[in-house]
Amino acid sequence: MRDLLPDQKETYRYVEDVIRDVLGSYGYREIGLPVLESTQLFQRLMGEATDVVEKEMYTFDDRNGDSLTLRPEGTAGCVRAAQENGLLFNQTQRLWYSGPMFRHERPQKGRYRQFDSIGAECFGMAGPDIDAELLLLSAEIWRRLDIQEDLRLEINSLGSNEARVAFKQALVDYLSAHRGQLDEDSQRRLSTNPLRILDSKDEQTRQILSSDQVPLLTDYLDEESQAHFATLCSMLDRAGLAYRVNHRIVRGLDYYNRTVFEWITETLGAQGTVCGGGRYDGLVEIIGGRPTPAIGFGIGIDRLALMLMEKDTGAGRQSVDIFIVSMGENTRIEALLMAEELRRAEPGRHIVVHCGEGKLKSQMKKADASGACMALIVGEEELARGQVAVKRLRREAEQESISRLSLTDWLRSVAEEF
Repeated sequence: MRDLLPDQKETYRYVEDVIRDVLGSYGYREIGLPVLESTQLFQRLMGEATDVVEKEMYTFDDRNGDSLTLRPEGTAGCVRAAQENGLLFNQTQRLWYSGPMFRHERPQKGRYRQFDSIGAECFGMAGPDIDAELLLLSAEIWRRLDIQEDLRLEINSLGSNEARVAFKQALVDYLSAHRGQLDEDSQRRLSTNPLRILDSKDEQTRQILSSDQVPLLTDYLDEESQAHFATLCSMLDRAGLAYRVNHRIVRGLDYYNRTVFEWITETLGAQGTVCGGGRYDGLVEIIGGRPTPAIGFGIGIDRLALMLMEKDTGAGRQSVDIFIVSMGENTRIEALLMAEELRRAEPGRHIVVHCGEGKLKSQMKKADASGACMALIVGEEELARGQVAVKRLRREAEQESISRLSLTDWLRSVAEEF
């Protein structure tokens, strides 16, 4: 886990604001979820044999002896909240949430034990049109962040639960014959979560999976799932959204069915998935609700922010518009009051006041280092004359004096400078 320094946090906030704006424009409403949940919730919904539940959750007993877990992802908590609060029966919902998630993984670039995520979840819609909307929505986020050229979309269909079970058995039968050649993790997963072997990064295991003899999930898809996936692909084609069908995408959690997808970048090294999700039509029923079609995704804010910081576009960086300096004991309160007045008159302006003592030269150096467009100088002489000195910091211009009473109107008249 780590600290986020102000420059980093500004980029994070910018990414979050863009995503919030896009989600709102598509009719998604925010829901607030607790950071702590019952451990049993994740075990039931995510699958006890998944890597997250087996190895990565931060779990502890509280003072009452109840087992609690810091949330490793958001879908389970959102499903619980929607079911408990009556948001699902005979209704459709488009919901989103944000906040920190926690996984005990080996930290590396783009992967942290506390990470920020924004998730979107849709309930009550069974057709491929809502699948297409989520993918178009995510593509709009990349466009707004100006990183669309750095991401590619990969999609797959896992079919029905029955189809998945049949494929899983065929895959186990095939890989069991090559057990000795599999890496250690894949050998363990063979009896716990065999579909995750398809995600293996081990070169020898990948060679075994590339054989013409390896079972393909597409051969086990039921007709309804095939039709669903074909319609989704047709919709994406009509919308002009490029994608690649990748039959190895299975996602890491047991609850997915039918459509699954990942948005991947090559700019971050090994941690290339910045957004992933899919359908989970059986999840609500598992926790006691009525059968409810559902689909969602999670977006890794850390990785998106890292992409923007490495491009060094300056996106999200907070700029100072005006820096106010003062010379003389009687001018300090005037500088503070002037700043308050300007902030109220121009709410969007970022205004910094130098506080404490300092020579004019020293204060002007701080004003320049702040990145401000101009400095307002309040000295004893200016105060006596009812004026403010204005010094442009980003272009050549003579220093000028402005009436204190007309300062707000004057600043509005030169708004194009900010």
